[in-house]
Amino acid sequence: MATDLHELLRSLRVWDPEVTDLPSFEPDTAPATPLPLFTEWFAAAVAAGQTEPHTMSLATSDESGLPDVRIVMLHGADADGWSFASHTGSRKGRHLAARPYAALGFYWPVLGRQVRVRGPVTAAPSAESQGDLHARSTGALAAALTGRQSEVLPSLDDLARASQSAWERASREPEAPVPSWTLYRLRAEDVEFFQGDERRRHVRLRYRRGEDGEEWSRELLWP
Repeated sequence: MATDLHELLRSLRVWDPEVTDLPSFEPDTAPATPLPLFTEWFAAAVAAGQTEPHTMSLATSDESGLPDVRIVMLHGADADGWSFASHTGSRKGRHLAARPYAALGFYWPVLGRQVRVRGPVTAAPSAESQGDLHARSTGALAAALTGRQSEVLPSLDDLARASQSAWERASREPEAPVPSWTLYRLRAEDVEFFQGDERRRHVRLRYRRGEDGEEWSRELLWP
């Protein structure tokens, strides 16, 4: 029997109290800059048992301005920005070369929280990109060595052969270079924190970087 998508959608519940705890959020007590609050919310998501809290949506646009989005892993967040990595020849790498601006989206449903980040993106120096890669797992290095990200794949057999060879090299050469692997940093200009509320009185706090590049302003948004 075919699945009725609309019936299935109507049967689902958002923020089921059996799995979701909606904490209060007092924006008046929020820090003056967004990074400390992001760190606090990220730690709370981890403590609440959120699966893969370090995954995020990454939105870019191509040369024509058409949008694209995918899930990637957060590699870090500090004064230099929110970081992630990819091959320069991948679709996202080509997009960022043409239009070096992106948006990130985090969603932690166990707490009914979202964080949205937007800003310009720069590539870290090669040595730093390689250091980030080699600090990760053998599997991460093997995946990077497999390469050809976003290219057309003739068959799964081709992938299996290339992957096997990459795993063998990664195990044999844990410092093997991958020149196309690049660490990207998004320097936030706009960061929004969203706290869900069971009565739909969601709290949205937006930080915006000032023209001087240092000072931040804060404002509430209607849900």
